[in-house]
Amino acid sequence: MAPFNLFFLLHLLFIPASGYVQPFEDGFISGVISNKGLDFAKDLLVEKGIESIVLLKLPEIENSAQVSLVGTAKVVLSDITIKDVQVNSSTSLRIGESGIVVVVSGATADLSMKWKYTVSSWLIPIGISDSGTASIKVKGMQVGLTLNLKNQDQEGRLKLSLLDYGCYVGDLSIKLDGGAAWLYQLLVDAFEDNIASSVEEGISGKIKEGITKLDNVLQALPKQISLDETAALNVSFVGNPVLSNSSVAIAINGLFTRTSDILAPQNYKKGYKVSSACGGLPKMMKISIHENVFKSASLVYFNAGKMQLIIDELPDQAFLNTAEWRFIVPQLYKRYPNDDMQINVSASSPPFIQVGYQDIGATVSVDITINVLEGGEAIPVACISVDISASCSVEILGNNIAGRIRLQNFSAYLKWSKIGKLRIHLIQSLVSSALKTIVVPYLNRQLKSGYPLPTVDDYGLQNSIILYNYPWISVCSDASFIEEDY
Repeated sequence: MAPFNLFFLLHLLFIPASGYVQPFEDGFISGVISNKGLDFAKDLLVEKGIESIVLLKLPEIENSAQVSLVGTAKVVLSDITIKDVQVNSSTSLRIGESGIVVVVSGATADLSMKWKYTVSSWLIPIGISDSGTASIKVKGMQVGLTLNLKNQDQEGRLKLSLLDYGCYVGDLSIKLDGGAAWLYQLLVDAFEDNIASSVEEGISGKIKEGITKLDNVLQALPKQISLDETAALNVSFVGNPVLSNSSVAIAINGLFTRTSDILAPQNYKKGYKVSSACGGLPKMMKISIHENVFKSASLVYFNAGKMQLIIDELPDQAFLNTAEWRFIVPQLYKRYPNDDMQINVSASSPPFIQVGYQDIGATVSVDITINVLEGGEAIPVACISVDISASCSVEILGNNIAGRIRLQNFSAYLKWSKIGKLRIHLIQSLVSSALKTIVVPYLNRQLKSGYPLPTVDDYGLQNSIILYNYPWISVCSDASFIEEDY
């Protein structure tokens, strides 16, 4: 069983199908797979499993048998190759406390091989030999395996174990190209069990090899992903996967940390339950993100001093000159006539982010410091505090995630001034206009095009919907092969 198919299966088996997901302590990203998703995973698993078995070469078989009136026949079967596998009967995927069980029943396989025999006896002292090819039809084949998935030593990595596996061949028929009738009967009588055993051992070995490779991949997965020079995402697995009769539940920590920080538990409220419902729609999977993920990102970037913007260039550069402000802040122009300006915008506290029942709300408090550039030096002359509340709605377009920001409320007050009292109502009107006509439209243009979602082996999301259920935002979706749709 090639690692590809099982790897994708595990990507799908990310959560339960109905009711509520058992809460994971410290886990803030989780997901769901329904019975529809399990069927999709099962079919894909079988399809990719067949691809890994086709063209599998089995070991050479050599045996001797006594043939009446002929003597001792030494027969060698070589280049035994599985040419095709067909599943015309039933396949099943069952999940329980004992593990994940996959069973394929009633499969058939076509094999090809070369044969060669040598006969020697006292009647034929010089010996005779012949060679040719043959085709083999295997019927009633069953393949099964039982997997277990655990958080290895609770260190944030998953351990995939193969608890049981095997292949059983019901019966087979052999068609010779050349050779005598006695040879066919000899192959059936003396080699039927050998060929069946070789098929069973070859496929079983392929299963074990695939699981070992996949486990190595899981062990090599990082527990932290660096996003930039500032932030990293804690992707360590939390707790043991929870197996039920129809699902597997897995969660990751999902919180942002400083890139240089050692992973450690963070002080966020725990113990939330995740609803696995998708509004009555039959979706394959559901991935849920807790609002604490966004809050952790906000805190990390704020503490790193990254929520700061210095504006010294604008399309209308005249706006950054005191002459443009002479009617709004006359005392500024009087003290610094025709001097260039610089505006420093910085968050005064971490933005507060909350997932609601219809969108994501954010409250941002920023300080806008007006600097005058004089003699190569930036001189702070006034600071205005601004409180902004906005909402963001998210949608899935194809395999992209997009969004739209709406400005809800805006207020401003003078924090301090070195140039006397300012006409704060005029400045507030100016900042409000800039937010509505410049800042928010710019952000929405960036968000409208969307950002590509990650894919797994060319499989991505299809017919996705966004659900809001405080304190979670969730994506309910089917999966499809991207080339079919895009």
